[in-house]
Amino acid sequence: MTIIHGDRITAGQTVPVAAGAGMAHSLRIDSRQTQVSRQMTENAPLPLAGIRVLEFCQTIMGPSCGLVLADLGADVIKVEPAPDGDKTRRLPGFAAGFFGGFNRNKRSLAVDLKSNRGREVVHRLAASVDVVIENYAPGTMERLGCGWETLSRINPRLVFASLKGFLSGPYENRPALDEVVQFMAGLAYMTGPPGRPLRAGTSIIDIMGGSYAVIGILCALKERETTGKGQFVKSALFESTAFLMSQHMAGISATGREPQPMPARARAWAIYETFETGDGEQVFIGITSDNHWRAWCEHFGWADELADPRNATNESRVVEGDRIAARIAEIVRARTLAQMTTILEEIAVPFSPVAKPVDLFDDPQLNHEGRLLEVHLPGGPYTRLPRLPVEIGAHDFGLRRQPPAVGEQTAEILAEAGFGAEEIDALSKEGAVSP
Repeated sequence: MTIIHGDRITAGQTVPVAAGAGMAHSLRIDSRQTQVSRQMTENAPLPLAGIRVLEFCQTIMGPSCGLVLADLGADVIKVEPAPDGDKTRRLPGFAAGFFGGFNRNKRSLAVDLKSNRGREVVHRLAASVDVVIENYAPGTMERLGCGWETLSRINPRLVFASLKGFLSGPYENRPALDEVVQFMAGLAYMTGPPGRPLRAGTSIIDIMGGSYAVIGILCALKERETTGKGQFVKSALFESTAFLMSQHMAGISATGREPQPMPARARAWAIYETFETGDGEQVFIGITSDNHWRAWCEHFGWADELADPRNATNESRVVEGDRIAARIAEIVRARTLAQMTTILEEIAVPFSPVAKPVDLFDDPQLNHEGRLLEVHLPGGPYTRLPRLPVEIGAHDFGLRRQPPAVGEQTAEILAEAGFGAEEIDALSKEGAVSP
């Protein structure tokens, strides 16, 4: 969608779009798509329209929760430390995209929560919001005078979501990080080759913990319709990772054996692996059903393999996996990636080239009907980032606001809460807030 606050993009405009190191794309906005997008939003209010959220969050876990709520239509007010804002804005290296990636569709309020006047501002705002989310270190919100006990007394209808490293229990006061819990819960062990535990290639647990917080928040809001009262919601990194490991825990009980790391895992399907193509590329192929096997054999004239009783079921083909894989490797090596792509699409066998993140910018599926949003990275270029990965009726979960500058909407947020112009000016001069 191209109704964008702050840096505006208009229909027909071409803007530079960053696509990775040393690469850039140009993005031309389609006026027809813009018009359709506007109509969808105007005619179908987003599901969480009218829900107001105060977000006290940094890095990824909390901001990803706020992002989902904001994309779904909530008015998410990102409360940042005055005057410098969220430290995530200044992270280097692989974290350089964190802020721009997880803070669209939000408004920024810069407040000094260490000052009495700053806390008063938050207390006054808390009286009229529906949800507070926070992912500071354990005890931080309480020390700042903005914890659950305090804010729920001010607003009994408040849903307060705390996103932490651990749920209630022996570890609950420990600090944690995405990578820490991947090692704690066995995900790093399962991801890397034997003896070389390895974190997953994205902040999967932060985002998963944020997503589970959204589920908890929506449940609490639904219950509030009956009880009239808000409640405390908590999600956590460690337990989210443990939930991911359920399949392996169940497998241990089912087989009596511990699973090997994924690169060395025992086969569950005859073919579920990567092959080299004749032009030096790689393609992953998964032959996981009898229909897949039949389609492969019929296309390549493998009447002998199709008739062989050793290949009658997936379970029997697993026993023959090494032999079958060697024969498939010969087929793939004799063809280019483009040729294999055409064949595998035609016979409906699951496959994928080995893509890199930079390849997603030009992916036809992601570019279909504007599924990549034109996001302006604060202090940087425009880029294209994926929409919320869900379709609900005719709703357009697009871009309504660019990631904000520090305190960009401070004055308007305070004015909406009933602060007068002189009061806002005084708060600014005291350093309690900063626009």
